[in-house]
Amino acid sequence: MIKKTLFSREDIQTRLDSLAIEINNYYGDEPILVIPLLRGGFMFASDLIRRLTMPVEVDFMTTASYGFGKSSTGDVKLYSDLRANVGGKNVLVVDDIIDSGYTLKFIKEHISKHNPKSLKLCTMLDKPSRRKVDIKSDFVGFEVDDLFIVGYGLDYENLYRNKDYIFTFDDIKKERDE
Repeated sequence: MIKKTLFSREDIQTRLDSLAIEINNYYGDEPILVIPLLRGGFMFASDLIRRLTMPVEVDFMTTASYGFGKSSTGDVKLYSDLRANVGGKNVLVVDDIIDSGYTLKFIKEHISKHNPKSLKLCTMLDKPSRRKVDIKSDFVGFEVDDLFIVGYGLDYENLYRNKDYIFTFDDIKKERDE
């Protein structure tokens, strides 16, 4: 079988190392609160957090704007909110991808209401060609073209998050057939 792998496990691990260096240099010894967005951001966040050298507190949020489709509905739902108090803390929101930007714009506005000391966004992938709102990630793993991609936390119909590489949507049909 021939797959169209966009980023191999090795590509991802190498980029995680350099991304962690960027974040470590930015925050220094300042403690941070890392907020992975579930479900897509959990694999990336877990691998990234283990590479951070400052004191790290972790809390989670669960949102959705895709449902079971291949594009964002633009309607962001907050399924689970933070338990941590973000007031006065350095907050780093971690997600798998910034596509339309709806989810991260919603999250940024939501968290900002609680007066964090700082609020930064970190995404494994950035798909700027699909942006519908004015928002950018502060730390980005890879920029990608307008392809539907899965693996390494990204899903299609809640499947394929467990792959340790990122591949194109067309390859799903091949995987299901084998």
